Amino acid sequence: VQLQASGGGLVQPGGFLRLSCAASGTIFSIGTMGWYRQAPGKQRELVAAITSGGTTVYSDSVKGRFTISRDNAKNTVYLQMNSLNVEDTAVYYCKVAAGSPRRDYWGQGTQVTVSS
Repeated sequence: VQLQASGGGLVQPGGFLRLSCAASGTIFSIGTMGWYRQAPGKQRELVAAITSGGTTVYSDSVKGRFTISRDNAKNTVYLQMNSLNVEDTAVYYCKVAAGSPRRDYWGQGTQVTVSS
């Protein structure tokens, strides 16, 4: 399974971005899909995740601002990020659980920079 993340960039505070992560290759049964981020000098942290059934979970820092969704037909997960602030600056990684037995696959990361 290969993951291709896109949509990062430079945005001003209060702006928005939409990240996408598409899975390709030999895919058997995709489970939970999620987004993580890692800021300089900090550990990678969960931003949001969505199960195959559509149940979502968000970190407290992004609740009400970010929305995760998925298109199962396209094996793609999205992260709509609104009201961005400088603390959201990080490299964002997608992670997908797939296969049997389940294993995690990581995307290459996409940089999000929030700055005026």
